[in-house]
Amino acid sequence: MGAQRPAYWRYGGQAVIEGVMMRSPRHFAVACRKPNGEMIVHAEPIEKTILGKLQFLNRPLLRGIFMLIDSLALGIKSLHFSSQVQIQHDPDIKPMSKPVQDIAIGASALGGFAIGMFLFFVLPTLLTDWLAREGWGAIARNMVDGGLRIAIFLLYVGLIGLMPDIRRVFQYHGAEHKAINALEEEGVVSVEAARRQTRLHPRCGTSFVLLVLILSIFVFAFLGRPPAYIRIPMHLALLPVIASVTYEIIRLAGMFKSGFLARVLLAPGLWTQYLTTREPTDDQIEVAVAALQKVRALEEGTLTVEEPTSGSTEAASAG
Repeated sequence: MGAQRPAYWRYGGQAVIEGVMMRSPRHFAVACRKPNGEMIVHAEPIEKTILGKLQFLNRPLLRGIFMLIDSLALGIKSLHFSSQVQIQHDPDIKPMSKPVQDIAIGASALGGFAIGMFLFFVLPTLLTDWLAREGWGAIARNMVDGGLRIAIFLLYVGLIGLMPDIRRVFQYHGAEHKAINALEEEGVVSVEAARRQTRLHPRCGTSFVLLVLILSIFVFAFLGRPPAYIRIPMHLALLPVIASVTYEIIRLAGMFKSGFLARVLLAPGLWTQYLTTREPTDDQIEVAVAALQKVRALEEGTLTVEEPTSGSTEAASAG
């Protein structure tokens, strides 16, 4: 792949329900399909982020965790918009009031957090204690814990990818990567250019999560083996530190992805993306392209923010 073009690494995105969200430093756009197949594209300026308000935090090894919080907030907002598109345009779905929606979103977030804590902290500990043999030291047990976390993560992602609805999300995930790769590698955003690109991308959240899990093995391995009621909170307290280091690694490796060391660091995450992405259809690529064209035009000042628009890719393009 060719040399990455300056500034384009600052574009990113994520898959949403029947669509894609793309973001730039100052704007984001969500493009998704209505149940009838028509596309709708919505764009907004990005509200003042934590790092935007507190510039002193925008430093290496500090900014990573705050970037993650900002990204999660934007991701939830984008998912909410895409779900509303499906609800409002599907006659078989009864819309919920906003308070009920907020409660549902909060309950889903808390439920997801609880499941994550059980799968990636409690369950590996229980399995390690069950598998452990007499004579195993703290380092060995902690290494097994870490290996089990990765195995559970890969198994979980692989299994949910078998569900038809999740498979479609993974296809849009692949479309998002293809569109961004087209911009970074060719400097253009079109269905034709995106189709030629790989569905893998070094700055993907999958790579981030996997690298966090890998780094945590080496960090946690040398922290001893205190009781679980101490060990689990201690591991949780260290996760923001590990996440911040991981963010800097992914950021640098993504900027210099042709280098040997970068390729080695990124390889496990890229391989894992074969589980979290699928080859998209041209219709799905069209949605990703529409979102990226929109946000790029806004970022470069060739388009102003407007009300949500419906139609084809051309209706959402820079013109």
